[in-house]
Amino acid sequence: MQKNIHNKFVELDTEITACRKCSRLVKWREQVACDKTKRFSDWDYWGKPVPGFGDIKGKLWIVGLAPAAHGANRTGRMFTGDRSGDFLYRALHKAGFATQPHSVSGKDGLALNNCFISALIRCAPPANKPVKKDFLNCRPYLKREFQLLKNLRVVLCLGQLSFSHVLRLLETNGYENLKPRPKFHHGLDLKLDENLNLMTSYHPSQQNTFTGKLTEEMFDEVFQRVRGVL
Repeated sequence: MQKNIHNKFVELDTEITACRKCSRLVKWREQVACDKTKRFSDWDYWGKPVPGFGDIKGKLWIVGLAPAAHGANRTGRMFTGDRSGDFLYRALHKAGFATQPHSVSGKDGLALNNCFISALIRCAPPANKPVKKDFLNCRPYLKREFQLLKNLRVVLCLGQLSFSHVLRLLETNGYENLKPRPKFHHGLDLKLDENLNLMTSYHPSQQNTFTGKLTEEMFDEVFQRVRGVL
């Protein structure tokens, strides 16, 4: 059974990596990978869609927004190589979900324990602003990951957009107790049934962490709540 799920993840990752559905995103991600930025001029950028990453047997599923142009679009691994990832992996390490507190490349030895990370959009969007078509084209990938993660106990949404789209995903997968639709706020913990909790946090973007809207203490508290559920 587990081998079969592993094979399905390999197939899905291959399909995601080869995706060219959104011409706007394809053009942008490849342009960034070609032009690079000065501080990463010696890097061979990934420049393709970024598949999910982590423990496929994990009980925690983290859903972000999209790869950063010079982060995951460069390294090829979710939340790796940018300030958001630094903030996230530091918290994951403290909570026991990551083997190290930093992430600089897809080959730095970092591994996730009991945790899998995805994003709504698999390509870096211009100005970090996806459009409706981007979400629609990527939605099947998120749905298939959700269906393959058989041991899920907690879905953690990073940011309001993640929360909104994950709610829609859950509604189409049989969770009918989401009306009236709950409103996003940091630290939400919604018990969907005996086996699954939906939780939220502000996204660890620089806009939130540099302004103090999201502090390390606030982020750590979210993961301690996750630990409590698991």
